[in-house]
Order: sequence, then C-alpha cells, then structure tokens
Amino acid sequence: MAKVVVIYSGGMDSFTVLHHAVRHGHEVYALSFNYGQRHVRELDAAARVCQQLGIPHKVVDITAINSLLAGSSLTSDIEIPEGHYAEASMQSTVVPNRNMILLSLAIGYAVSLGAEAVYYGAHSGDHAIYPDCRPEFVEKMNAVSLIANYEPVRIEVPYLRNNKAEILADGLRMNLDYSQTWTCYNGREKACGKCGACVERLEAFATNQVTDPLQYES
Repeated sequence: MAKVVVIYSGGMDSFTVLHHAVRHGHEVYALSFNYGQRHVRELDAAARVCQQLGIPHKVVDITAINSLLAGSSLTSDIEIPEGHYAEASMQSTVVPNRNMILLSLAIGYAVSLGAEAVYYGAHSGDHAIYPDCRPEFVEKMNAVSLIANYEPVRIEVPYLRNNKAEILADGLRMNLDYSQTWTCYNGREKACGKCGACVERLEAFATNQVTDPLQYES
C-alpha cells in the first residue's frame, strides 16, 4: 500500500480526488491549507470527511503569505465576480502562484512521510483561467518534484484532462455524497448560485441529470 498526500480543499474536485486515491488502495494523508480565503466552509467540510473516513488530516495556516500576495478576489477585499469561468472577469479569482506554493509544501510533507506522490484536483475547466492548473505546469512541476529531494515524489492529477461534469460522473459511479462538499466562493449559509464556482458546479450536475444536494440562495 503506497503512501500518498492529497491536497484537499473540501471542494467537490478534491473530494473526488481524495476518494479516487482511497479506492486505488493508497494510504492517504490529507493536507488542507488556510491561505486567507474568504471563509472556512470548505475546510470545515474537509475536516468532517476525513474524520468519517479515518484519514489523517492536517490543516496548515499559511495566511502570512498574504503579506506578499495580493490582487485576488478570494483573499483580498475585491468583489467576487459572477458568471462562468470562460469569462475574463474570473481572472480576479487567481491567487498568485498558489498551486506552486501549495504543491511545494505538500511535496515536503510527502518526503517527511515517505510518501511517493502528491495528488491535487486540477481539471480542464480550470485551464482557461488558472495557469497553475494547465498540463504544461503539471508536467514541469512534476519534473522538478522528481529531482528536488533525494526521494522522488510524483505529482498526480487524475482529472487533469477531464471537465467538472466528467469528474462528477466518476464520483457518482463511486456513490459519493456531494452534500459533504462546499464550492461557493461566498461563505454564507447557502451557496450563492452565481459565482463562477457555483455556476460550473450546477452545470456539472445538470449535465449528469442529477440534483445538487446543496441548498442555494437562488
């Protein structure tokens, strides 16, 4: 049984990746980050899932990086845009260099555990807006990860070339309960249904002809 680290935000993509790794027989260690995002709804969801599954789970506070990084509507006092990820306005949700930072920390954690891989949930729907979710980034980051330590660590991105509807379809085949996830960029009692994350999530459920178990404001 191979040890692996899964970067687990608590959203539906990383939730599916987490279960993908479990179903493939790996010894999973979940790693979540508080990087100063607007709310902790996803982190709370992640903690509950890991507790239910009996998976070791670390939540690392790296909010200090926001003294260096600015300009994202996910961490700064900037209005969160509404609409689809295909729209240029969604670029305001980019946190500068986020995935390189998170992957570097996860790789270090993997080395300390003797784990052979780090999993994260980038997918094709992210490619237009997020440079650090694109195949070329994953390829280069994996190459660095394999030589950065005496112990090589692979970067695994099982859904890199799948869209969110296809990820959801795989999760449904695993009988996953997506009420255990949170996607909305806003941290209110109900999901807003209007931000890019909500729009893409709702489209994925509609494509699969399944009702999203989350409650929405609209």
